[in-house]
Amino acid sequence: MELVVKELGVARGGVRVLEGLSFVLGAGQALILRGPNGSGKTTLLRVLAGLQPSVAGRISVSRDSVAYASHADGIKGQLSVAENLHFWARLHAERDITRALEAFDLRALQDRLAGALSAGQKRRLGLARLMVTGRPLWLLDEPTVSLDSEAVALFGAAIEAHLQRGGMAVIATHIDLGLTSARVLDVTPFRARRPVGDAFDEAFL
Repeated sequence: MELVVKELGVARGGVRVLEGLSFVLGAGQALILRGPNGSGKTTLLRVLAGLQPSVAGRISVSRDSVAYASHADGIKGQLSVAENLHFWARLHAERDITRALEAFDLRALQDRLAGALSAGQKRRLGLARLMVTGRPLWLLDEPTVSLDSEAVALFGAAIEAHLQRGGMAVIATHIDLGLTSARVLDVTPFRARRPVGDAFDEAFL
């Protein structure tokens, strides 16, 4: 399996932010997205995830292979840690949550209500959901928010293990995750050029 992106153009709020972007990602590979805030990394991930359409180019990937994690943790506060993971596991026809609990050091917290967790613990639970989806392509938007250095190391190890099993990952992050084999894609050169009249027009908005 692979993710193929050809001459992709993406827009935010009807305005193009990236154009002419191409890359191929195969099994066992990771791609780190770099670029300043507002450069289009989140929009690109949303388009890759199928949450919004592209404005140009094409994406070749099976939608059933994609798991997307945004800034939101996506957990249910009234359920325990284990119940949250079981919910997502059943949704994706998976059963075992043991590996996810261990990978993110959640075993001791498995009976605690998710709503009672700290911000960092909630983030770890949100990321642990990826491991029970059974999906090979992980699309991650600033996944280390609220994580301390130990949790970042756990996350990096989880990514490495995912890649070793033939998984793939596209990650927008400014943090060094220790993924020595990951390629880096700076989206800055692909930022769309605004029409010549934009600066003049904006002065009257």
